[in-house]
Amino acid sequence: MAAEKERVARLETRAAEAETALQQLKHYVDLIRRKSADPDVGPTSVAAQQLQRENHRLRGEVEQLKQQLVALEIRRGLVQVPLPSQIEATPTSTGAPPPKPQELAPPTEEKPDVPSGAQAVKKVEKGKKEKREKPAAARDVAMDVSRLDLRIGRFVSVKQHPDADTLYVEEVDIGEGTLRTVCSGLVKHIPIDELQDRMVLMLCNLKPAKMRGVMSEAMVMCASSPDKVEILDPPPGCTPGERVTCPGFTGTPDKQLNPKKKIFEQIQPELHTNEKGVACYRGLPFEVEDKGVCRAATMKNSGIK
Repeated sequence: MAAEKERVARLETRAAEAETALQQLKHYVDLIRRKSADPDVGPTSVAAQQLQRENHRLRGEVEQLKQQLVALEIRRGLVQVPLPSQIEATPTSTGAPPPKPQELAPPTEEKPDVPSGAQAVKKVEKGKKEKREKPAAARDVAMDVSRLDLRIGRFVSVKQHPDADTLYVEEVDIGEGTLRTVCSGLVKHIPIDELQDRMVLMLCNLKPAKMRGVMSEAMVMCASSPDKVEILDPPPGCTPGERVTCPGFTGTPDKQLNPKKKIFEQIQPELHTNEKGVACYRGLPFEVEDKGVCRAATMKNSGIK
């Protein structure tokens, strides 16, 4: 629409310029005619003929521009008002004034296209939906350890699961003011008396899930191999709730990991202990600010889960 309006404006400008040139040429032709009749000046028939040809060419160009302008106005829905025939001759030496042209009717104002109520609502809803979806799409790009909410926890109590021989049920303080219940499969690997009041590394943003009838609300992070499991030990001096991060991965963790997107499952293969037993992601240590790194007591170059 804007391009068409610009084209109409250019055509109107060119038509006005052509009209002005035509009137000037008419004036020159009349002037030459009067001078040709003057015995002191002499005939100038060649110049007159040249100006007449130019006059004819410009008249044709003016008509062509007017036709293009009318066609565009019709396409835009403007009402066309018939005009009286133009007087081609300019005022002569007789001094007879030219007739006044009739005034054009004002063009019909073009109304912009306004969507109906339903269309407007759909556009608004579509815009809101796109705004809601964009942050989620951008968040999915960063598939790294910063998505995990890793915090220091402390086992307040540990007991055997009532319906599962391989599971403990722990009450864990992670600095929230209330304890979280966690089920872990550590019975075959760590005696229960070694777990009481123990400081641990917890993954806190898994979706809660029932394990043999008990809702588990987090996961204890351990170095793991097919025949051995060790809990990862936080550095000395830590308190429950402190964040555990990796250098260079400082994003905000998801509020809750979507199990359908398998986020932890995609990150977990790059979690491991190094040759010194330090827990790492892509070779970078799990660390607590100003406290130190998390590590396994004896398991080196092992996976973490």
